[in-house]
Amino acid sequence: MTEPTSSDLPPAPEVAREVFGERLADASRYAELLAEVGVKRGLIGPREVPRLWERHLLNCAVLSEVVPEGVTVCDVGSGAGLPGIPLALVRPDLRITLLEPLLRRTTFLQEAVELLGLDHVSVVRGRAEEVLGSLPPVHVVTARAVAPLDRLAGWGVPLLRPYGEMLALKGDTAEEELKAARAALQKLGVVESSVLRVGKGLVEQPATVVRAEVGESPGGVRFAAKRAKAARTGRSRGVRRRR
Repeated sequence: MTEPTSSDLPPAPEVAREVFGERLADASRYAELLAEVGVKRGLIGPREVPRLWERHLLNCAVLSEVVPEGVTVCDVGSGAGLPGIPLALVRPDLRITLLEPLLRRTTFLQEAVELLGLDHVSVVRGRAEEVLGSLPPVHVVTARAVAPLDRLAGWGVPLLRPYGEMLALKGDTAEEELKAARAALQKLGVVESSVLRVGKGLVEQPATVVRAEVGESPGGVRFAAKRAKAARTGRSRGVRRRR
């Protein structure tokens, strides 16, 4: 049995025109980039190529339904740019940071951002816990297939502004995962959590999203202290530079 190749990438389905609108051509370029360069560099598996549109691009783009207008977004563990790049294609009003620790992935992300002309997207190499304090807090953190919810929240929630939210694309076990993670989420300052279905009436299989909304202390007391320390360090460096 032969592995799928880039030639197995199906044409954009009709619903993609409705989802991506005038950016459909760029969405197609991104799909081709994933099917060719993404597979060659090991960013996605070759067996994903025939289902790139339904399972990946459309599944991620419909996340835009629950992202507020004009906010800042950090896509944690962005990998090959999912969900960050599809979200950027349909939401030019957002300022999006693709956060990814691996060099080969950030190289791909930078190439994709430049190819697609996504001026409202930046690529940062690093882990969430490393950029805490140096990356400005954001309104929304997104993630997909990064880690179990409790661990993901430990990375993503501290990056939020007060009263921000984390939106994690999850699978069929989202309800159970959220139930198991609720105590951990509360310790991180999450005050409200829920499971949403997005893309209903649009895509064949709606995407499942766990929403975790924080109060005035994202990450809880421990991370508030870390942020304060990082801010003091930044100020002291600035003073030394001015002297």
